Amino acid sequence: MLKLFTKIGQLFSRKPTIDEEFYEELEELLIQADVSVRTTQKLLEELRQKVRSERLNCAEDVKNALRDAVARMFSETDSRIRLSDVPPSVFLMVGVNGTGKTTTIAKLARRYQRQGKRILLAAADTFRAAAIDQLEAWAKRINADIVRHQPGSDPAAVVFDAIQAAKARGADIVIIDTAGRLHTKTNLMEELKKIGRVIEREVGRPPDETLLVLDATTGQNAVNQAREFSKAVPVTGVVLTKLDGTAKGGVLLTVRDELGIPVKLIGTGEKLEDLEDFDPQAFAASIFE
Repeated sequence: MLKLFTKIGQLFSRKPTIDEEFYEELEELLIQADVSVRTTQKLLEELRQKVRSERLNCAEDVKNALRDAVARMFSETDSRIRLSDVPPSVFLMVGVNGTGKTTTIAKLARRYQRQGKRILLAAADTFRAAAIDQLEAWAKRINADIVRHQPGSDPAAVVFDAIQAAKARGADIVIIDTAGRLHTKTNLMEELKKIGRVIEREVGRPPDETLLVLDATTGQNAVNQAREFSKAVPVTGVVLTKLDGTAKGGVLLTVRDELGIPVKLIGTGEKLEDLEDFDPQAFAASIFE
């Protein structure tokens, strides 16, 4: 797991005394690491109560208490990707342009290909011709089937055709790319709802996963995006990309705490293999490495 909060680990080494100055510095470091003010205050309040009730005065004990508080934030959610017993499973991928959504789709497809599953991609971001071309290029590279229409076509029609093709070809998983234009919010929300209705009608259930792809380097903006997409569609999990760069990772805590959305996958690089399951325990431990 990445070393997302190095300075916090250093704080515990540098300040053995747990006093008000320590809490103030910890608060500042958490916010600098892209944890929201609300989530930071919640964590600190829980930590203060633990320190008081158990009379902790050793930095190592307080560090463990904070790690446990972080782990608890994620403990009540299932971070596994859900597959249907009745194929095809359907993954709806949402997120703004530039988050790494198309690359994430390719990584996800490759992951399941390695498990012997047949994948079909649906190019339902018909708003941008470049998005269709990009997905088609990935499909060729990983040797996956793809259903595409002309730019400007009805995205729901693409999804309908993709599900029909998946059934006819015996595909195990359909992964659907969608438009990410939050500036035309109303249209996007209606479009996503229509796609959801088509999926439910054709497979008899909602998408098995609606995965929101967020760029970890955008900090609080990623949380705002999660909030907006959650209004449009029932997001079942988050994929956090670009954790290999300058990202600080605190957005993971905020999305989970404020929006209640489980983090399911993390992207840690450009290679097709650079997609990992999110491990809450490893994440909590990494805060102090």
